Amino acid sequence: MKALVVRSPHDVGLDDIDQPTPGPGQVLVQPLVSGLCGTDLEIVAGSIDQAYVRYPVVLGHEWVGRLAEHPAGSGLVVVEGIIPCGVCDECERGATNRCRTYDEIGFTRHGALAEYIAVPEHLLHHVHPEVSALDAALVEPMAVVWRALTRAQVPDGARCLVVGDGTVGLLAALLLRRFSPASVTMLGLRHAQRDLAHQAGVDTFTTDVGTATFDVVIEAAGQGSAITTALRSAHRGGVVVLLGLPAHGTSVALAPDDVVNNDLTIQGSFSYTRRSWAEVVALLNDRVVRPAFLVTHRFDLTRWRDALDTLAHAPGDEPRGKVVLTLDND
Repeated sequence: MKALVVRSPHDVGLDDIDQPTPGPGQVLVQPLVSGLCGTDLEIVAGSIDQAYVRYPVVLGHEWVGRLAEHPAGSGLVVVEGIIPCGVCDECERGATNRCRTYDEIGFTRHGALAEYIAVPEHLLHHVHPEVSALDAALVEPMAVVWRALTRAQVPDGARCLVVGDGTVGLLAALLLRRFSPASVTMLGLRHAQRDLAHQAGVDTFTTDVGTATFDVVIEAAGQGSAITTALRSAHRGGVVVLLGLPAHGTSVALAPDDVVNNDLTIQGSFSYTRRSWAEVVALLNDRVVRPAFLVTHRFDLTRWRDALDTLAHAPGDEPRGKVVLTLDND
């Protein structure tokens, strides 16, 4: 079967590989749509922490598909990418994102940018028939954002700032609306993102917040400068959520006395838990959120080079939300 394989850093291509055979407790799924994100670029570039990737690897960790056994008219399914052991102390306390044995689709095992993928059946979730494939393809990044926001316990009436205007930032704005904030401001780099931001629920889109401070600051850009801005923009008693994933080894200056004197909470958030994934699927199935409007660029799998280039380089003055690859499994 065809699959988009990163053979080693800087060596990627559409290869012929063996179709997987499901093992005990596994099912075979036909992927339909798979999103790309900055982490995929890091896998290609080899800049991701090597503890979290195993080459060669098929890309694709944000995806939706359908069961291969019943393709005609069968419904959509999404599959948790983190494969928890279920028995370690972290799994037992519900922190499946911190499982002692790290294993994840698209990182340590082959992802969904292939004609077929074998997945653990117990991690499969069915999607309501009225939910589109593009909506469902955003479950994974939504689960990442949702876990961070629910852990931060965003209070009603909070003045919120999202630093970063990419897909994670836009999803953060969309999901922040579930917490009844007083306002949501987005600090972005590109004016072309303004309309997407407003569709996501942003009240004010700006490229400079000046000296304004906020009760809850979500850093979603994954850049050192953005983290510095996020820390500077937190009001006394505020919460700073580090949601973006900087390149391995990124460091920023921190004044501990300011953190203490301003009574700040700085919260990192890694990936998602089984609970946050299930809650996001429920939000989709209840049609509470419909994030498909964030998909701005679609490419067939054969155009994977164009997709990665669009992801790496913002297309001029055009808005860029989620970039997805579609597979011919209809």
